[in-house]
Amino acid sequence: MTDIVVLGSTNMDLVAYVEKAPRHGETVTGREFRTVPGGKGANQAVAAAHAGGTVSFIGAVGDDAFGGRLRSTLEHSGVSTDHLRTVEGPSGTAHIVVDDEGGNAIVVVPGANGTVDRLAPGDEGLIASADALLLQLEIPLAAVVAGARTARAHGVRTILTPAPAQPLPPDLFDATDLLVPNEHEATVLTGRTDPLQAAIALLEVVPEVVVTLGESGVLYAARGAEPVSVPAPQVTAVDSTGAGDTFAGALAVALGEERPVREALAWAAAAASLSVQRPGASASMPHRTEIDAWYAS
Repeated sequence: MTDIVVLGSTNMDLVAYVEKAPRHGETVTGREFRTVPGGKGANQAVAAAHAGGTVSFIGAVGDDAFGGRLRSTLEHSGVSTDHLRTVEGPSGTAHIVVDDEGGNAIVVVPGANGTVDRLAPGDEGLIASADALLLQLEIPLAAVVAGARTARAHGVRTILTPAPAQPLPPDLFDATDLLVPNEHEATVLTGRTDPLQAAIALLEVVPEVVVTLGESGVLYAARGAEPVSVPAPQVTAVDSTGAGDTFAGALAVALGEERPVREALAWAAAAASLSVQRPGASASMPHRTEIDAWYAS
């Protein structure tokens, strides 16, 4: 099995479902509200565990009711929480509006995630023992850089989802093996709106890039190789929250199993397509048997 460490965020997602998202200054009536454990880090951990990886999580939750539920969700999904710290104060929250087309708008309040600004004792050894380290940008950048450098020093594959989108320092790019932005994030990082041109530009700073394109699939580019496009299965989206994290977690497992790149991308895309057909983030993430069956069809 693939050993994966996730260094990242845990949030309680506070999700309102509406026909159409409100414009600035507008109030709309929602039809449903849910609290769903999430956070980009936790989502990727759950996705990787469901996809068949052996997963450990590094991060923090608050000492509130949300913190206990977030920890429990990870544990029930098969994720080790030995390195998940509990700190004084509130857990992270994400305030999400989902419209009838499955699109979303999100406001993240970091809470306990803001305390993860460095590696704690024991974290380096855990990262060193892994096959891959998954990173995102919902914790302080200093910790992300420290994690990536540690992985690089120990020969561990580093997979970075650059979200929320923001400019990144050269030393983080230097320690990243695979960058997995969506179209918007790729544009923020490069200033280029065409996904292929953005991917080519990103190859100047990282050796491999996967740009996720939503219902259009994914685009893979690597130094010295021809780009690879993989279409996404055509489905009716209910909620796209967590789809990118599902893809990243499943992709880490597939690559750890040394699947050919095109197969790994298609398998991860199948996982993401299953997730968008269900509401919620971590609650929507498919298990390996489901992914295998969907991929085979």
